[in-house]
Amino acid sequence: MTLMIPGLLRGSVGAICLQAASWRLTHRTLRHLTLSSLMKSKRKTDHLERTADVLRREVVSVAKVCGVAHESPSVKRLRLLVADKDFSFKAGQWVDFFIPGVSVVGGFSICSSPRLLEQERIIELAVKYTNHPPALWIHNQCTLDSEVAVRVGGEFFFDPQPADASRNLVLIAGGVGINPLLSILRHVADLHREWANKGSGYKVGTIKLFYSAKNTSELLFKKNILDLVNEFPEKIACSLHVTKQTTQISADLKPYITVLNLSQRTAHSLVLYG
Repeated sequence: MTLMIPGLLRGSVGAICLQAASWRLTHRTLRHLTLSSLMKSKRKTDHLERTADVLRREVVSVAKVCGVAHESPSVKRLRLLVADKDFSFKAGQWVDFFIPGVSVVGGFSICSSPRLLEQERIIELAVKYTNHPPALWIHNQCTLDSEVAVRVGGEFFFDPQPADASRNLVLIAGGVGINPLLSILRHVADLHREWANKGSGYKVGTIKLFYSAKNTSELLFKKNILDLVNEFPEKIACSLHVTKQTTQISADLKPYITVLNLSQRTAHSLVLYG
């Protein structure tokens, strides 16, 4: 059994100009971009600084916003069209998010499956509102057809090969930290569909998701999660938790929800991921 508890990687510093569908940057250019961004940083814990030693792909690709929606009162979901065929990712990875005119580079986990990119050239991000410049741009300025650039990075991913042994997964997330785990959950569902339809590929084990948020309105992608639970009841299970629920929980969610009325003292003693 594998236990996966990711931390959410949030935004940062640096800027590039959009001039082509993709760039193949040399190691020297990549190093210059990263070092220049760090020199401009006014934060010690920004995305590029925290992930400076993390493996990244060399391809930086233009992405066009093709969908914007509210996933919750505090989170916006973006759909990005990435036409560059050299752009790919593994379930659980994130992107450096470059915005023209914004000197700070964001870092956001991908919440869609690799299969969606393969079939439609689409990736999805879910970004919580904060005062961080990339998040502010997404919530206040981003519109359909806005262009940005993205580069894949991250060493937390789930990418089993057909010959690999089946594994049972336990996924644990809080709040917007669901993003990389939703990508993994969706990828597992795609792999299971392939196995069921063709009898080939990776044979998935069971998956148990534990997911907590302040209230049900902040339980992101709950419908998508429950749809997968209902589609694959023998493979996927979830346990949803809320800590500050003040309204009645809907009937369709009640079977999956545990209410945890945490005191302030108790909450301070917890280690939260996400």
